[in-house]
Amino acid sequence: MSDPTTQRPAAADAELPRIQGFLADFARRQAQHATPLPGGFAVRDDALPHSRADNQIFVDQPVVDAGALPTLADEALAGLPHRLITVLHDQAGQAVAPTLVAAGYEHSVYLLMLHTGPVPKPGSTAREAEEVDLDALRGPIARRWRGFLPDAEDEVIRQLVDRRLARRRGAEAVHFIASRDEDGEAACWADLYADPATGVAQIEDVLTDEARLRRGHGNAVLAEALRRAEGAGCATRFLIADADDWPRHWYERLGFTTIAHAHSFERG
Repeated sequence: MSDPTTQRPAAADAELPRIQGFLADFARRQAQHATPLPGGFAVRDDALPHSRADNQIFVDQPVVDAGALPTLADEALAGLPHRLITVLHDQAGQAVAPTLVAAGYEHSVYLLMLHTGPVPKPGSTAREAEEVDLDALRGPIARRWRGFLPDAEDEVIRQLVDRRLARRRGAEAVHFIASRDEDGEAACWADLYADPATGVAQIEDVLTDEARLRRGHGNAVLAEALRRAEGAGCATRFLIADADDWPRHWYERLGFTTIAHAHSFERG
């Protein structure tokens, strides 16, 4: 699958395997249980059964047996009400899509976006962002998830907030970055996962409080995350964006370029 609206940077072929490797390694390290499977691996976290991201299958090889995936998912994720399969290679994702869709999975496409622009200088944004601890984010994150899942039980929301604690296992350096509003509450936030040993950093879960959109908080958070990644010696800086949602265009304006596609398949 190609994206005619973007031009692959010359470095994409070298950076893509590093990014895909980072994603697979991060998932394994943060998982409570990681089990090898043909073409990939399964991750599970018994403390977070309501977090689909923490209980899923990753296909990290370019070739996989599509026909075997539904059964592998049923076995590896037995006892859970959902099935989630993430395919990191575009060619593999396209190859397995017909089989998984026929098996009742919904197919989503995500963009792997490499930062190819300049890192913003301190003071270049209208607002500032800083590193915070999870306690500073609990209320805003819970409120945002309640907006996404208005009928969810309180325990579901709790797990979706607390799963950020598990992220600390995934990379050498994990930072929670936030921009505060005038009342001192976090208005926008994101995770930064940095691995100085490999020089790769990911910006993930960028969210803004719905009542505080379009006030410059997002620009401040992305700028601070990029500066911290650069300061950690990570020349490869990337994020993942929904191919069908508007933030991809905002990321492009901030210097991110689509270099590849990943695929997600979900049921239940």
